[in-house]
Amino acid sequence: MRAVEPDRSGISEICGFQVAWESFGSIEKPTILFFPAWQLVHSRIWKLQVPFFARDFHVVTFDSPGNGRSERTLDDQAFGTDAVVDFGVGVLDELEIEQAHLVGLSRGGEYGLWMAARYPERVLSGAFIGPSLRRVPGLSPEHFWTPRPSYEGWEKFNAHHWRADFDDWLDFFMSKVASEPHSTKQFDDLRSWGRETTPEIVIKTVDNPALATELSLNEVLERIECPVLLIHGTEDQIVPVSVSRELVEKRPDFTFLELQDSGHSPNARDPVKVNQAIASFFGRPDPAHRTWQRAMSRNPKRALFISSPIGLGHIPRDLAIANQLRALIPDLQIEWLATHPISQMLEDSGECIHPLSAELSNKTTHWESMADDFRLHCFYAFREMDEILAHNFMVFLDVVRQTHYDIWIGDESWEVDHFLHENPELKTSPFVFMTDFVGYLPMDRSPESREAYLTADYNAEIIQHIERFPWVRDRSLYIGEFDDVVPERFGPGLPVIRDWMENHFTPIGPVVTFDPREYQDRARIRKKLGYAQEVPLIIAAVGGTAAGRLLLEKVVDSWPIVREQLTDAECVVIAGPRINQSEFRAVDGVKVLGYVERLYEHFAAADLAVVQGGLTTAIELTALRTPFLYFPLRDHFEQQSHVAHRLDRYGAGVRMDFHETTTEDLAGQIVNTLGADTSSWREVPSDGALRAAREIARILR
Repeated sequence: MRAVEPDRSGISEICGFQVAWESFGSIEKPTILFFPAWQLVHSRIWKLQVPFFARDFHVVTFDSPGNGRSERTLDDQAFGTDAVVDFGVGVLDELEIEQAHLVGLSRGGEYGLWMAARYPERVLSGAFIGPSLRRVPGLSPEHFWTPRPSYEGWEKFNAHHWRADFDDWLDFFMSKVASEPHSTKQFDDLRSWGRETTPEIVIKTVDNPALATELSLNEVLERIECPVLLIHGTEDQIVPVSVSRELVEKRPDFTFLELQDSGHSPNARDPVKVNQAIASFFGRPDPAHRTWQRAMSRNPKRALFISSPIGLGHIPRDLAIANQLRALIPDLQIEWLATHPISQMLEDSGECIHPLSAELSNKTTHWESMADDFRLHCFYAFREMDEILAHNFMVFLDVVRQTHYDIWIGDESWEVDHFLHENPELKTSPFVFMTDFVGYLPMDRSPESREAYLTADYNAEIIQHIERFPWVRDRSLYIGEFDDVVPERFGPGLPVIRDWMENHFTPIGPVVTFDPREYQDRARIRKKLGYAQEVPLIIAAVGGTAAGRLLLEKVVDSWPIVREQLTDAECVVIAGPRINQSEFRAVDGVKVLGYVERLYEHFAAADLAVVQGGLTTAIELTALRTPFLYFPLRDHFEQQSHVAHRLDRYGAGVRMDFHETTTEDLAGQIVNTLGADTSSWREVPSDGALRAAREIARILR
């Protein structure tokens, strides 16, 4: 799922070729034209820029013929610098745009410089990242066309090798583009985009008479009239930083930003700095409303609470912590940064939602888009959420630029945590990070598993972040006890998770938002909720996403079999806010509800619950000592490992496998587990919210 979808898109015939383009944001705002880079990639290279800039600009992207949604052609004329410039001008004409700011990466920077020279009246300003000027190692025709017995290093820049083993070339070249440590996501993206073109097309971009340009570089530099920003990483392994330095020597009026230790694609690896630099250069307006107050008169104190929307379990615990925090600091004002449905639940509770919450991209929608057949590979779902995370962090930055907060509190606000560690100078307030799991774990643990390599790499980056910049997090709170931590390592050669956490986290215990002692009288709870007293009651629920729909359907399908043995049993299916309750077939004895407030009360009234493997629901059932069957989503490492380990420690619940459980199996397990003895379950502490609030209050006082 994208962070934002285009408002307009099309494929237009420009200079005789089919050119695909997309347009984001209001066409009434100043336009930014993002050039494609080499035809080895396409316009998705700008995915970490487009959502941010589309908030204040009209953003236009297009694909050069040869990749993306544009046509595949071997016509020489499609690949020249002047041709791609004319494609960009043609797209602007298609949208009736007279002038635009330009952004280009690598060869796209070259396109931008040439457009600024050839069409100065169309260009407002330009920001060019690592402009290549086609200075790639080994570019000479002799090198490019000489066959070899084998190809090593830059010898792979060779037409024969591309035709024989294009994937090997992509692996080599993209490793040079994404050269910074922990750049596996950028590498995988680049390699996948490269596979959307062909060796013959890429050969045309290297050795082709149409590559000759109308203007020489010196003529280009003489003709450019607009302001130009050059951005270049000092560790660029494709285009040396000396290329931009030489341009600045010839045009000292160009603005030059050197990114120390960045590689060839800082727009992907260092998007926050790149976005800020380009936005400032293009004159992005300040956020619509800003306030400043003298430091000593900043009363009452203010907190910004960033609550994750993945599932509904975060919000009751966050509200519980917020309420305990207010009890400790009565005049504290809390504003929330959250997306729907969390924002609506907060508003219904009387909380203050920051207006820029409306600009956030919804993680829940993305999460659901990655789920299928009761499986959700949550590590890859998180990994594919990179543009959403980057966009939401840029929104967060606008929020904290508008108003000073005495503290930032993030419940699994991974984007805030990650990008603050990547840009520690942006931290302007104390920051508390909370999570109920630590450590990405692979589902595939075979020796050759790339997933195992990737999860370890992600874990290693987090470890390095925290050990290099321990002051970015003023508190790291673990929503659990250290005994709840899985007995695993972060990866080969990395620390044991619990050992490392004991040095970097404070455990606060689980956050239970009710006192279990008040729900021991099941008859009283049933009377309050309108349930019959003497009939078996089963509650089926799957939380706040649509990922568990199939489990609810299986419960409904199994109910006629259950009724054969429990003729008076009742089943209440809780569809939640994101599953249409009208889609379930009618079955005698089954009632389907939508979103239910205080779901834990219904669990307290039940003889048995059938649920997914989410932590909040499982801990609530454990605290209530209500028997339950739980079905972790397949490939969901948190539910399969972290949650299951915690439930094993409590001795709670019966773990089931959705794909191996037939409706007959489920019906039998429901009947057998109904009213099971739960007296041996470990007691769940219920003071987690207070413990968390005390840790946060220590920073505020």
